[in-house]
Amino acid sequence: MQKRSLFGRLLLLATGLVIAGSLTAGAEELKIGAGAAPTENILKPLKASFEKASGLTLNVLSNGPKQAFIELEKGTVDAAAAGLAINDWWALLKKEGVAVANEAAYKSQVIGKDRVVVLTHKDNQIASLSKEQLVGIFSGKIQNWKEVGGKDMPVLIVWGSLIPGTNSMFTKVALGGAAVTKEVLDATTADDVKEKIKANPEAVGIGPAAVVDASVHSPQSPEVARDITILTKGAPSANVQKFLDYLRGDGAKLVK
Repeated sequence: MQKRSLFGRLLLLATGLVIAGSLTAGAEELKIGAGAAPTENILKPLKASFEKASGLTLNVLSNGPKQAFIELEKGTVDAAAAGLAINDWWALLKKEGVAVANEAAYKSQVIGKDRVVVLTHKDNQIASLSKEQLVGIFSGKIQNWKEVGGKDMPVLIVWGSLIPGTNSMFTKVALGGAAVTKEVLDATTADDVKEKIKANPEAVGIGPAAVVDASVHSPQSPEVARDITILTKGAPSANVQKFLDYLRGDGAKLVK
């Protein structure tokens, strides 16, 4: 009786290991490191439907274009994506001290467009902000909302450290290259910027247009548009190509 019981236990254990191994083998993963624009506009909206259509698990590492490239170089992600034209991406990496030994070793494709918008608290219903006003606000020269037609309260700038593509494009186009004040409330991702703005009535920040909803306000401001680029080391892998094909096919209607 005892021998049969032990055999049964071993059989059950062996069966469990086989099943676990089969599940693990079937859970194939596609990893993409990304900045704010591809994360909010493309990867999040497509995740559930792409996984259902492809059988792959889409793992999005929203860690900014610098870290996304580093992870791609190390081989820990299958692709990197950023809200930057490829030449601007190379320039950003150089500025951040990341050496790219051979740019030709990487293949880039534009997979979408994004607008960078200004975000304020939902109760701060400023209708519009001109380029001059934006320069004043983000440089720190304008320190109270009443100076631009708003309520009598101080301006609090929220600035995300993990959205450098968003930041650099906004600074270049909307601010004409003017430096952003260092007196800011630090944030990380675009979601974190949004959450901190929601929590502070006097706050203002920037992010991809895709993050705008009823929980925040976005005043009219000078248009800032940019490419969304995906980068692979060499030609796209089979799984990356599955994603690209889905993005350009059934997934196109889901892109924000």
